[in-house]
Amino acid sequence: MLITFSVSGYRSLRDLVVPLNKLTLVTGPNGSGKSSLYRALRLLSQVAQGSAIPALAREGGQQSTLWAGPEVVSRRMKVGEVPVQGTVRQKSVSLKLGFADKDYGYAIDLGLPLMSASAFALDPEIKCEAVWIGEILKRRNALAYRSGPNVRVMSEDGSLKTVLTNLASFDSMMTHAANPENMLELLVMRERMKAWRFYDHFRTDADAPARRPQIGTRTPVLASDGHDLPSAIQTILEIGDGEKLAASIDDAFPGSELAVSQTDGLFELSMSQKGLLRPLRTAELSDGTLRYLLLVAALLSPRPPSLLVLNEPETSLHSDLLPALSRLIVLASKHSQVLVVSHAQTIVDTLSRVEDCLVLHLHKTLGETQADEICHPAWNWPKR
Repeated sequence: MLITFSVSGYRSLRDLVVPLNKLTLVTGPNGSGKSSLYRALRLLSQVAQGSAIPALAREGGQQSTLWAGPEVVSRRMKVGEVPVQGTVRQKSVSLKLGFADKDYGYAIDLGLPLMSASAFALDPEIKCEAVWIGEILKRRNALAYRSGPNVRVMSEDGSLKTVLTNLASFDSMMTHAANPENMLELLVMRERMKAWRFYDHFRTDADAPARRPQIGTRTPVLASDGHDLPSAIQTILEIGDGEKLAASIDDAFPGSELAVSQTDGLFELSMSQKGLLRPLRTAELSDGTLRYLLLVAALLSPRPPSLLVLNEPETSLHSDLLPALSRLIVLASKHSQVLVVSHAQTIVDTLSRVEDCLVLHLHKTLGETQADEICHPAWNWPKR
């Protein structure tokens, strides 16, 4: 279970270190940085898949995602005694991401490349990375350390030995040094990060993949775009908890039932509702109803992830569905660590009453995202 998440230099997250719990709710007003925190965590997971730099490019490149405020925000600036002014940068430009659980921690530092004639001169470079034992990086607990093109890992006598000297600036040691020969712990960390699951604004428009019949195969994990919804529901019915599935549907739509039909290998989901003479196909369902079914399939996966992250799951849902969704989220937190980004008051009120739920209220001060009334965990970044 992740217990700390840290980000520096990303959008409005100038320097944020927050604790995480088995169930964590991130809330706050519009523009407070909720989506930035979600994106930063998703970007960290993409490091393990070798896709962090392309993901940054899709956001407009590192220059577009960097903290745009002053390098240092003084107390006098915060209280309005002096105006916020740009200053000469004293430190290297960097975007840092990291997390820690009770066993290990990991951090990465992305910076700007040196001037070159390459057509990819705007791509960020990985300046350094570290994997360590425990919750905080210290002087002597590093298991693996990457600085520039060099990667060192802990040897049997406790010293760091060099295993790579030519790692490309766009390749992470998590993807190119994570093997049993170099260090098993790197491989374990990579697989943990790759297993994190993110769901963000399912498509429910008329042409959405979830509205069309799809080739059916066993699907214990719903795809991020929800195209395999019928297969995911059928998988829950066969190898998952069909009773919880039925209860979740009845909780939101009393008297309703789901069914999956098969024609020439194509699976199609339909929903029988009280008072209707025939079941409705997914092409006929309202946006809110379809989105709720997608969330049900994601939250009742027969293969629960170690970390499940939902970004504004209330989007397009009628307020009457939010209590049922909240109960479903609480149920999922019994099997997975769950982080929910939401500003829906019903979800906030329901989850806040859960004993193990940690609530992070975000706000902005001089453009910088901060978390209200929490004890910020200790954190050390690796040095370049």
